Amino acid sequence: MKTIDLRSDTVTKPSKEMRQAMYDAEVADDTYDGDPTVNRLQELAAEKTGKEAALFVASGTMGNLIGVLCNTQPGQEVILGDKSHQFLWEVGGIARVANCVTHTVPFHKGWLDPDEIEAAVRPVGREATSTGLICVENTSNFGGGAVIGPEHLQNIAAVAKRNDLPIHMDGARFFNAVVASGRPAEDFSQHVDTLSFCLSKGLGAPFGGLLCGTQQHVNQAIKFRQLLGGGMRQAGVMAAAGIVALESGLARLGQDHENAKALANGLADLFPGSCEPEMVETNLFFINVPAFGVSGSELKHYLEKQGILVFPGDPTMRIATNCMVNREDIDFVLNAFSGL
Repeated sequence: MKTIDLRSDTVTKPSKEMRQAMYDAEVADDTYDGDPTVNRLQELAAEKTGKEAALFVASGTMGNLIGVLCNTQPGQEVILGDKSHQFLWEVGGIARVANCVTHTVPFHKGWLDPDEIEAAVRPVGREATSTGLICVENTSNFGGGAVIGPEHLQNIAAVAKRNDLPIHMDGARFFNAVVASGRPAEDFSQHVDTLSFCLSKGLGAPFGGLLCGTQQHVNQAIKFRQLLGGGMRQAGVMAAAGIVALESGLARLGQDHENAKALANGLADLFPGSCEPEMVETNLFFINVPAFGVSGSELKHYLEKQGILVFPGDPTMRIATNCMVNREDIDFVLNAFSGL
């Protein structure tokens, strides 16, 4: 029986084109001499994001942590959403490694309120720490894949400028936002100082991410990557898959978005109130489990028996489409739900 995995877009396997590129990759010791394939990936990432430079890192989480390290001093506060990935799911690295304090503001499905950000900025005081950084997320994971538009980022950037603060973007699914919006990547990236994105999510590569910013940021980031044990040797083997992802993966992200929309529309027709199709912008959305008349664990086990994998959740459950899920799979999933 075929398995349809809707848990995440991290579950994809490298394509034949990626595997061949990995096999053929020209490599060298990246720490000593620079790996030519890694160099090409970094140049391509900077070009695609509209930033001056980029650094290949092991994961989006590593990229986010290095982004914090590059933009802060120990003891400073980092303003970020209370349901952001950096706050909830990155093992407290901001506190444990960057030695910074997190100051959370309401997440609003990823749309951080500029006024609430400004109110969170620390006033100068002898006994007070200082605010060092604002972090934003795009697309918004907890917000069901919501795209945080350039105009909103511009409003946050205005707050940052008034308070002389840098901005880091957790752009794990940055290119989903770019493709869904139909806007150039620079429309988003110009409003942040650093951004990280994942190769291993919707882009389908098996490994890694990039931290993008100025050349000065990247020079700092190289040392922080080494500090975290992320200095790599013949990393071109993995970077080659990332090059394929950036050169060919962007064009098909829209298919994931269309499949998510089709699934949401179908579920809403079958079970009114189960989701909000009009809110589906990219490849993620949440379903309202009570609308199906079962518990979260019952729904998960039922779908597993049909060969469909989902993360547990109650009263909401996240659904994610990816490059290994096609329109026939969506029809299969809808048919399975209809048997509840």
